[in-house]
Amino acid sequence: MAEELAINGGPRTAEESFPSTGNASGRDLGEEEIALVSEVIRSGRMFRYSGSMVGQFEKEYAEYLGIEYVLAVTSGTASLHTAVAALELNPGDEIITSPISDMGTYIGIVQSCCIPIFADCDPLTLNMNPESIEKQITDRTRAILVVHLFGQPCRMDEIMDIAKRHDLYVIEDCAQAHGATYDGQQVGTFGDIGCFSLQQSKQITAGDGGIIATAREEFHARARDFHDKYYDRTGRSQDRSGVARIGINYRMNEVTGAVALAQTRKLKSILERRRASAERLVELIEQIDGINGPHIYPNTTDHSWWRFTFSIDQEALGVDNETFAKAIRAEGLPFGLGYVGNLMVGTKCLVDHVAYGDSKFPWEPPYGRDPEYDEADYPGAAWGESNLFTHAWTEGHTVEHAELIAQGLRKVADYYRSKK
Repeated sequence: MAEELAINGGPRTAEESFPSTGNASGRDLGEEEIALVSEVIRSGRMFRYSGSMVGQFEKEYAEYLGIEYVLAVTSGTASLHTAVAALELNPGDEIITSPISDMGTYIGIVQSCCIPIFADCDPLTLNMNPESIEKQITDRTRAILVVHLFGQPCRMDEIMDIAKRHDLYVIEDCAQAHGATYDGQQVGTFGDIGCFSLQQSKQITAGDGGIIATAREEFHARARDFHDKYYDRTGRSQDRSGVARIGINYRMNEVTGAVALAQTRKLKSILERRRASAERLVELIEQIDGINGPHIYPNTTDHSWWRFTFSIDQEALGVDNETFAKAIRAEGLPFGLGYVGNLMVGTKCLVDHVAYGDSKFPWEPPYGRDPEYDEADYPGAAWGESNLFTHAWTEGHTVEHAELIAQGLRKVADYYRSKK
């Protein structure tokens, strides 16, 4: 006889909250960060060009990626804006990206006066579908902005082949994928520029902050100049009349750099803990009839587990997604349906083409074309948003947490299967 569910008055599977990225329960923050921040405060050198923490962070993160150039900025959004600016595209140029992401992915495109065009997603991962990317290419397309969602790389071999055949730039949004590898290669090192976030919820955090990585000196130079208002810090010119372009101030400060440096030194350990607990849960879910664990591509050599996902076979269990979701929440399991709640192509500012005053620039002709964004055009992304159960994963999650989650999932699955 199946055990009574908590939603029906039975005992809860989990009485205590699971670790969260929003506080110390799920974050590896401690004496190392305090020591480096204290060093900055005692020195009085808070500005990145008068101190050493930001520069050392850039050096060590570049070594971690195995890439030549890394630039620290103020946020993941800033890294993406700076990366697009470094391509020096023209108003109305088009960049293909994902309909499932944070607004930070799109802000840099539009703020660079370019137009986001959306490719559909693999419904099982919500990563961009290479076949859909190729279908969106026009004579206005200049770049692909790839989003590695939930800690799993996109199918980069196929995407890079598309970019090469169509002579397109590739920017990688790795905000959720520190340390993920595909065919043994780090994300952020496939395309022309890789972008990472240090926001509170990411694998490593400084509260906020961003990283731009590239192997090409010209992109690094453009990004460095753009993020510092095009001021010359290299000695090329002696006065402000040498400012060549309009840039912005996205400089990282030394306090943020100190935390980022300490976190970078912990990244390997953080990922090992995330992988150990997530992989245990994958193993246990495989033993539960009617529950499908996260879909992992054969070429994904290292998943970095920003979120854990699963889906259910509604017919096999005799229950719909919404009912199952309510039941596991009542058991104390913090999974919800979907990720952002809706496709970003349905976001008002994008649908209405609102960015600059009362114009529709850069969408309006003659600068660009006027694409209509319709959620119905992205069935893969829509299916994933409606059918994937997701939960933020952290280094605070242990194997014991994974086993407790599996216990709750089995309890709920067995109950509904017994009622068929």
